[in-house]
Amino acid sequence: MLTEKRFLDISSRFAGRTIAVIGDFFLDRYLFFDDSQKEISAETGLFANQVIKIIHSPGAAGNRAVNLKAQGAGTVIPVGYTGDDGEGYELRQDIRALGCGDDYLLTLPERHTCFYAKPQNKDIRGLAGEKERYDFKNRTPFTQDEEQSLTEAAEAAVLRADGVIVADQSEVDREGCGVVTPGVRRALISLAAKHPEKLFWVDSRLRGDRFRNMILKPNAKEAVWCALGKTEFSEEDINAAGRMLSEKNRRPVFLTLSEKGIRIFDRDRVTGVPAVRVEGETDPTGAGDSVTAAAVLALLSGANFEEAARTGCLAASVTVRQLGRTGSATPEDIAKQIAAETEI
Repeated sequence: MLTEKRFLDISSRFAGRTIAVIGDFFLDRYLFFDDSQKEISAETGLFANQVIKIIHSPGAAGNRAVNLKAQGAGTVIPVGYTGDDGEGYELRQDIRALGCGDDYLLTLPERHTCFYAKPQNKDIRGLAGEKERYDFKNRTPFTQDEEQSLTEAAEAAVLRADGVIVADQSEVDREGCGVVTPGVRRALISLAAKHPEKLFWVDSRLRGDRFRNMILKPNAKEAVWCALGKTEFSEEDINAAGRMLSEKNRRPVFLTLSEKGIRIFDRDRVTGVPAVRVEGETDPTGAGDSVTAAAVLALLSGANFEEAARTGCLAASVTVRQLGRTGSATPEDIAKQIAAETEI
């Protein structure tokens, strides 16, 4: 059981940790509109929603960096790219405001910075107030020179880091169009083998079965798809997928199960870690990112697998209560959650 005292001991070491985050850094741009000011376009006759406030923050791989800094990580090294454009300028502003450098965040002038445009009704909290999102993703494969530059940046950052988070999620679905290209992945696999003293953690929705020597964190759907190629599955399929990925990767799998918690597959051993019960309305946006940040920091700070998974569940229980935004959790938030559970 993870007690408050034990968590405070573990989290007291977070500030001494250096973590590289490798992946696609998006700009999250929230557009708050006022329905009472809606107009009709004279030219088209269509509604023109009136935006009254814009908030932006790092998204996708960037939200891992946000969560790591919120949870007290000492140094976070973003590795990826932006275009030479307005979204790139805003994203770099946000990265620097976190206290992170952007030395390994390449500027690729031939590409546009990826971003999410998220319209939100200012008067309606949570998911109910969100409208259809507009995404700008990179759908063109990186050139050989671009891939080489990304590989070199990743290799340099890994050598500086205690731990590495590889964010290879479905922000960019097509192989070769995301920062974790086949070449970058091969380089990371080699680095993980050469540096067993470093922690490598992978979030990969579509390609988890292609990594080696790294801890994987899929959810049930991702694990079953990667391991078994199924889109519909049973409890038996989930367990089979977790075991298969752990054996193939030669490292543990932290398989997230939403309100059922996390199931850890470590070769032949399977350990269940319960989720934290949350009452009322919730917003799951970013919950997986907070699990990753909390678990990685915990593992780097002396926690065992179960303690790290429990820390991740506690962080997620804080994040899902933050409606209408991509949330994060602090060590103080997590400690309060542990204390509240102890009192029950």
